[in-house]
Formats: sequence, structure tokens, C-alpha cells
Amino acid sequence: MKRILSILTLLFILNACDDGNMTNATIDFSEVAAQKCSSKDVIYKTKGSEMLVLAIPATTFVNDETPADDPITLPISSTNQVIYRRYNGTVSADNICPTIPSATPDLTEQWTASAGTIEITTTAIYTTDATTNATRITGYKHYIVFKNITFQTPNGDQIYETYVFGNYTTTATALAFGFDDQVDKSTCDDRIFNFNGSEAFILNVSDFSTLFANEVTTTPRTAIINSVNKLSYRLYSSSVNDTYFCPTQSTPTLLQEWNAVDGITDISGIIEVSTTTFGTGFQHIIYLKKVTMKKDNSTFYLGDNILYGSFVTNP
Repeated sequence: MKRILSILTLLFILNACDDGNMTNATIDFSEVAAQKCSSKDVIYKTKGSEMLVLAIPATTFVNDETPADDPITLPISSTNQVIYRRYNGTVSADNICPTIPSATPDLTEQWTASAGTIEITTTAIYTTDATTNATRITGYKHYIVFKNITFQTPNGDQIYETYVFGNYTTTATALAFGFDDQVDKSTCDDRIFNFNGSEAFILNVSDFSTLFANEVTTTPRTAIINSVNKLSYRLYSSSVNDTYFCPTQSTPTLLQEWNAVDGITDISGIIEVSTTTFGTGFQHIIYLKKVTMKKDNSTFYLGDNILYGSFVTNP
């Protein structure tokens, strides 16, 4: 009899502790890939009859790496929504993406987040050239986590201290880098240009006459990329050439600019020039060694030993 009373007392205590503000239900989409609606700012995951929805402005997902331990944070609100739904059948994009979503299957339960924080950590996705070790950014991975999120459910509040939404990927504009091996000296200053349609690769050194002296080299001349020896890659909205820079025009517009990271003597960021005779003139052949390019927080590696190009000067 005492045993039965003890069990009944325990059940009473457990029921008394349930104030309706927490349920034992769990939702798990960890193995599901995130997708985006093409016509609206909605990212979603589907799993059978379940759907997890993240509705935030697309501009939140910037194609740039976030600094270490400094994710993008957004408060959950009417603008930044997190919603869990359950249906009575298998769901798809048709149930969330169209202006008028499909009416079937039927929605049987919905949880709406009322509080919490959305954290987004962004990293670049790279491809690597096995020969030169050059890297190129093909996209960005946005790792999304909900912190202290509270869902309002039919049975009361469901709270997660940390809930991992997972990765959402965006594509990056491919940089063609289709430059040839011939470069041109600027007609208005000492810059060296390599053009490829809307792309411009620009080398600007402080001591042009020394690095590109009209003398045959037995060993290459070198300079280090720094505040006075600069290398930049620029992508424009349409084709550019020397006349665009002498003087610089307002159109076409600049879309992207990547600048070389300062080098370290004999280690990285090296400009190497070899000079040979070429008819009555001199040909200067330029290589870039172990150069890293940077834009905002993102970087890519130009390669171990990349031919920038050559040009001819006459004494």
C-alpha cells in the first residue's frame, strides 16, 4: 500500500511541475539539406511530413567570411521568422514557395518562434589547383544556429538553448582569370596592366626604373608586395582597357576589387622580374610567387608561381 501511495505521490508531483511551458517534443533536421525559394526570402528544410522554415532577408547572407568567433546575429522577430510545421502527408516546396501555396497536404500543427537569436557563421568554399596550389572561391557556406529559441506550440512553449539549423550555401561570382602572357605599361604612369574583357590585373611598383631596368638579368630582380608595391584584381561591369585608367573613368562600374596581402621577404608576396633582350629592346617577364589576394574578410591564394606576363621596353 505504501508503495502505491508513493507512486501516486510521484505522479502528482510530476503533473504539478508541468506548468504548460515546456513539452518533451523534439524536432531534428540535422541530416536535411537547406533549400531556398526562388521567388521569396525563405529557406526551408523538409523531412517527410515536417517542414522547418527560416524567413529572413536574403541580404543577410553576405558572400564574405565572418571574423573568427564573431557571427552575424539577428533577433527572432516578425522580420526574422522561424517556423516548424507538421502536415498529414509528405510536404515539398509547393507548400511554402508559391505565392499561393498548395492546399494539400493539410497543415496539422505549427510552432512559431517567439524569442531567441539567429547566429550565422560564414566560410568560403574553395577549389584547389593541384599543380599551382592556387585556390578559387566557388561559394560560401552559412552555418546557422538558433540560440535560446522559444517555440510557441499547441502544448505550451518549447525551448532550445542551442538548436542547429545547419548549412545553407550561396554561389560566388566566378573570377575568370583568363589573362594572357602579354601585359601593357600604362600610357599615363608606371602601372602595368593585364586585361581580359571586364577584368583588370594591375601591378603598381614604387621603383619602376630599378625593377624594370633595361639590363639583362643573370638572377631575377625581386620586390615584395607592400604599401608601395601593390597588386590588385578588379572586375568591372563591362570591358576595360588602358583608356579607362588614363584618366580613370566613371563607367563601367567596379563590381569587385581584391588586393594582394603584404608579403614577407623570401617567403610570400614576391614580385620576380627577369629581363632578356628582345630585338633592339628588352623583354621583362614578371612572375608572382606565393601571393594571397584579399577582399574584406575573404582571401584566395593566387598560386605558388604564377606568370603575370611580359612587356617590352626600348632604351
